[in-house]
Amino acid sequence: METLNRVKTTAKRFVPTFLISWYHFLLSFLGAAFYVFPSKNLKIIGVTGTNGKSTVVEMISQILEEAGSKVASFSSIRFKIAGEEKENILKMTMPGRFMLQGLLRQAKNAGCEYVILEVTSEGIKQHRHRFIDFETAVFTNLTPEHIEAHGSFEKYRQAKEKLFLVANKIHVLNLDDENVKHFLKFPAEKKYGYGLNLNSGAQDQDLKLIKAKNYQISEQGLNFSVDDTEFNLKLLGKFNIYNALAAICVGLSRGVDLATCSKALERMAVVPGRMEMVISKPFKVLVDYAFTPNALKKVYQTIRDNFNPNELICVLGAAGGGRDKWKRPVLGKLAGKYCNQVFVTDEDPYDEDPMEIIDQVSDGVGSKATKILDRREAIGESLRSAKTGDVVVITGKGCEPWICVANDKKIAWDDRRIAREEFEKLKQ
Repeated sequence: METLNRVKTTAKRFVPTFLISWYHFLLSFLGAAFYVFPSKNLKIIGVTGTNGKSTVVEMISQILEEAGSKVASFSSIRFKIAGEEKENILKMTMPGRFMLQGLLRQAKNAGCEYVILEVTSEGIKQHRHRFIDFETAVFTNLTPEHIEAHGSFEKYRQAKEKLFLVANKIHVLNLDDENVKHFLKFPAEKKYGYGLNLNSGAQDQDLKLIKAKNYQISEQGLNFSVDDTEFNLKLLGKFNIYNALAAICVGLSRGVDLATCSKALERMAVVPGRMEMVISKPFKVLVDYAFTPNALKKVYQTIRDNFNPNELICVLGAAGGGRDKWKRPVLGKLAGKYCNQVFVTDEDPYDEDPMEIIDQVSDGVGSKATKILDRREAIGESLRSAKTGDVVVITGKGCEPWICVANDKKIAWDDRRIAREEFEKLKQ
């Protein structure tokens, strides 16, 4: 396997970029042809953006199922087809071409009407979105991510924009995001804009505006209204109001009324690995997928504002494999700003030296950093340091089932399970 990886790396250095692009394009065509172009006559909804994609996919699925539709959804969390679901263990949000087209074929054979698909910039770059008949495109938000893979923030954004070129029936757009202006320019038969402020695009006469009013955020969840309909969610964080609004817009675009949307979202107890509380007493322990600066900041702010902890204790790291090295000290700086104690640990080092990554994150944290290479040990130490009234937050992996290390090896993992196991040790 190590030899194969070296061959792949060498090939990328010497093969022209346009040939690599054509290779990915050809694979997409072959995958679609092999499964006889399964997206035909399916209503495909693509969700893209930097943060919130998986949660929006889950919410849209819930709303359409509540309305009586047969639904399939594919995200970084799970693959779900007509009520049957499997955990996504690929460490890949958007599957490869053949697997993705195969999932679409399964959805069609199961009689699904809708497919909700989490669409990534890397997936678009590799043409995985090709030969899929997208009907609806959803934009959640955009902040710097995958800069090294794309070459610049502008190219990262342009990759996301390509979804809106192929899905030209319905566009759903976060009008409170400063980058929305780039997505508003693409034509569509129907456009929906959502937000709390509706700062951008509100003058567009063709845009149906959906605004959350009278919102309240607490440790118990979220409350807001759209028109005269009240929404009560058990989920945490202001960002989940935006996620809910995106899903509500999709529901409305498909003829689902607000009352049904409200009923569906109220049923959602938790999105796996997204602000998921795994221990509630005598202190709280939360697990979240946040691995970008923007997402991490929102997680810390949500906990500070709504839980009012005596101390906020965090466990974090950063991914290896050459992934956005620039953000490592930035993540550390955020942890140092918002948290009282910071345990910096391993995440997914891939082929990099994990201690070098830990050192780079710790440089941003400063004096609050405690470096612990072993992630289980770091989680255990964070729990041992917690007292009644404190909150421990473990970020970066959410419900991911693996830690990815050198030579393509994977270590079975789940932050939620490890936290519970380490908590049980405290009782002994």
